[in-house]
Amino acid sequence: MSAVHVLNGPNLNLLGKREPAIYGTASLDDIRATLEKRCAERGVSLVFRQSNHEGDLVDWIQEAGGAGAPVILNAGALTHTSIALYDAIKGAQAVVIEVHLSNVHARESFRSHSFISPAARGVIAGFGPLSYVLALDAVFENELRKS
Repeated sequence: MSAVHVLNGPNLNLLGKREPAIYGTASLDDIRATLEKRCAERGVSLVFRQSNHEGDLVDWIQEAGGAGAPVILNAGALTHTSIALYDAIKGAQAVVIEVHLSNVHARESFRSHSFISPAARGVIAGFGPLSYVLALDAVFENELRKS
């Protein structure tokens, strides 16, 4: 594994400012810095992106899948609405870990449904920024088992 792709969807650029009681005070840059450090320790590159546009996420999933790179995906609200992301994951045969900062099952009922989960290798939710770290650990552990 030479790179891990961490893809973030709509409104995640507002982390640290948006509803801190739900999402915490860490910014997306704080999360990136933590993951960069952990990847550097393993000699793995980090591709870290955020977009408020569904098509960008589709393109990036296809890119990662085509390269055989694992994806940590926090699709934000698109989790609950996007068949296009599901199709991109399946079509590109991307290995995806779905991540959420909050426990989506303890919130509004519409957040309990994910179009991504059926295509994802696993789901980590409810641990704030640690959700990303846990997902990265899962990526590394999965790679170690292949050796």
